[in-house]
Amino acid sequence: MVLVGIPKEVKNNEFRVSNTPAGVHSLVLAGHTVFVEKGAGLGSSITDSEYVKAGATILDTADEVWAKSEMIIKVKEPIAEEYHRMRKGQILFTYLHLAASRECTDAIVKSGVTAIAYETVEVNRFLPLLAPMSEVAGRMSIQVGAAALQRPNGGRGVLLGGVPGVAPGKVVILGGGSVGVSAAAMAIGLRADVTLLDINLKRLGEIDEMFHGQVKTVASSPYAIEEHCMQADLVVGGVLIPGAAAPKLVTDAMVAKMKPGSVLVDVAIDQGGCFEGSHATTHADPTFKVHNSLYYCVANMPGAVPATSTAALSNATLKYSLALANKGWQKAMEDDAALAAGLNVHEGKIMYAAVAAAHG
Repeated sequence: MVLVGIPKEVKNNEFRVSNTPAGVHSLVLAGHTVFVEKGAGLGSSITDSEYVKAGATILDTADEVWAKSEMIIKVKEPIAEEYHRMRKGQILFTYLHLAASRECTDAIVKSGVTAIAYETVEVNRFLPLLAPMSEVAGRMSIQVGAAALQRPNGGRGVLLGGVPGVAPGKVVILGGGSVGVSAAAMAIGLRADVTLLDINLKRLGEIDEMFHGQVKTVASSPYAIEEHCMQADLVVGGVLIPGAAAPKLVTDAMVAKMKPGSVLVDVAIDQGGCFEGSHATTHADPTFKVHNSLYYCVANMPGAVPATSTAALSNATLKYSLALANKGWQKAMEDDAALAAGLNVHEGKIMYAAVAAAHG
């Protein structure tokens, strides 16, 4: 039996919670005790009474949840006010994105906690715990981009779908992974003119078939990126190297040549961003200007649609949470190489090569 803790998320405008009542119920059925911080699910429209009905124990404070729990399951990486709660011998299972944060990496190393990252769990180059949030963020990127394009919000004043007699807006998507495909699906649904760039020609072929030719596919290169960005009303950056800092694909010089009022949505901002001028923003203040363009760089995009995101995340992580709780982290990782790839830090040592490389 393991003592599992689900604290309330404290990052700015983060309304997700790591587990639904269904997830809690599965952990309780497996013989574990689950502590949920009071009000942890309210942002996702889940009440304390629903968690109690699923078998959880509600605790009043985050300090209590962290202190009593052997395994903490979260959504986002710990922030400064949470650092003191981590301890040696405890498992932390959450999104970490350590390559993008020296401060968080140092705090986790210092604490001695065993930190397992959702985003580096990997099955045959597929990231099963990142995929659901990538799908949410990819679909959202078009929604938020379309809103930012409206003139009162600082954009060009372009309607992505156009109308009969007026050309639709041009959407350029960088990356053909979960983010890119999800963004393309939404953009096509809005009747935008969609071009997707990726370096993998095989993947471009799959995307061409997937969308029956409705998405223009282009082999990615610095030249092609510049050419298409200059024509774009909306650019979506969805490029990821598992666990590592995102490559800077759109330079400041490229942005200077883009249409005034064009919008760039950097979905890769969790890993440092794939546009040169990107810096993380919040839902409270999501955009900023670079030259004559508008950047949207919210680091927890799915946090704005928590009812959807929480369910999608809990569905994906539950299998691994159960394995960690049932077997202990070492045996669970011995049995599952995909989960083993999630180990980022253990007792003060960085175990994931890309994180170590990012911080020298």
